Amino acid sequence: MSQHIVKILEAHYITHDVKRFAVEKPKGYDFIPGQATQVSINLPEWKDQLRPFTFTSLRELGYLEFMIKIYDDHNGVTKKLGSINAGAELIIHDVFGAIKYKGPGIFIAGGSGITPFISIFRELYKHRNIHGNKLIYSNKTSEDVIMEAELRTMLQNDFINIFTRENIVGFRGIRIDRNFLVKNIADFGQNFYLCGPKAFVENITQLLLDLGATAETLIFEK
Repeated sequence: MSQHIVKILEAHYITHDVKRFAVEKPKGYDFIPGQATQVSINLPEWKDQLRPFTFTSLRELGYLEFMIKIYDDHNGVTKKLGSINAGAELIIHDVFGAIKYKGPGIFIAGGSGITPFISIFRELYKHRNIHGNKLIYSNKTSEDVIMEAELRTMLQNDFINIFTRENIVGFRGIRIDRNFLVKNIADFGQNFYLCGPKAFVENITQLLLDLGATAETLIFEK
């Protein structure tokens, strides 16, 4: 497994608990939108603690970008990432990942599961191919939404924001269940892209299969 030490160029919070990192891009390093890499912090006590994070940048840019949810409640890698800034170093490894664009469809994301889709949408939008895709994005509250303004610009009316723990006028405080899917999806024969917590993906996968989707059209990190 190859590894590259990269310097953090920029680091700042984009929501109350999600931090954006822009880091150096090693020469010849490339990824397919939707893919990820294992990342560790280049400090003696942290460099062997690898965690998977998805690239959110356009692939042709001169840097790599990650949007990382920081868990302050336990003393792990993301809590440490919350305290480090530009000038510090990360170690990145080979790229991996099963999530990649296979044609228009419905993207269903839970929380920070939006990250692989950001890179895909940015690529499609840049090349004017985003039409025909729809995003259903579930979060606990409106404060948890990552990159809302940009997603709205790219997808416009094909962006459905739902909140599980909040009722704001104009938004629905609901979960993605069978009724929601039947009401919001006309065709279960199209591509479905899923990413989020394990239980979220497993539950929606089962619902979609029950409603007529096939295993070949479900794209998620196995």
